[in-house]
Parts: sequence; C-alpha cells; structure tokens
Amino acid sequence: MTKALPPQTVKTKRRKHTKEFKQESIRLAQRADVGFARAAKDLGIHESLLRSWAKAHKTEGTDAFRGHGKKAALEAENARLQREVRLLTEQRDILKKAAAFFIKENP
Repeated sequence: MTKALPPQTVKTKRRKHTKEFKQESIRLAQRADVGFARAAKDLGIHESLLRSWAKAHKTEGTDAFRGHGKKAALEAENARLQREVRLLTEQRDILKKAAAFFIKENP
C-alpha cells in the first residue's frame, strides 16, 4: 500500500506595485465619484490593501512607499548621527588616555 501524497498548493507570485501606482490608486480612491471599494475592484487589488496604502501615505507623506531596505529620511539621519556620536566618543576616550599619560610623564 502506498501513502497518499498531500495535495500540492499552487503558489501565486507576489505582485509588486510601484510607488507611482500606489499614489495614483490612492488619488483614484479618494475621488468622490469612485471610492475605495470600486477603485480596488477596478485595479484588481483588495480594498484593505488600498486602504493600508492610503493610511501609510497619510501618516508618512513623502516617505511612504520607499521600498524594502530603504530608510526614511529621519531614520537615515538618525543612523548617521549615531555613527558620528560613536566616532566622537572613541576620539574623546583616546584624548583622555593621552592626557592622563602626559600628566604622569610630566608631574
């Protein structure tokens, strides 16, 4: 007797939408004569996806839909400042040690 194989699931490829497509979709959905439900149906996307795009656009503004791995302007600036603080802390510690060394050498 052979074992029955589990049914194979069909994997659908995940669609990627451009920033421009998302922005135009939001504009279309926000028109008074169209709305979210109709716009989503016409575009072939789920209404909740369109609403989440609109929410992201409302909260993040120009930083919305920046893509994977791309940081928002404030996040990038924060990372740069943290690197600078780390470098300055290292330099300060080196100068402290040098000052202590020279104080011991020249009483």
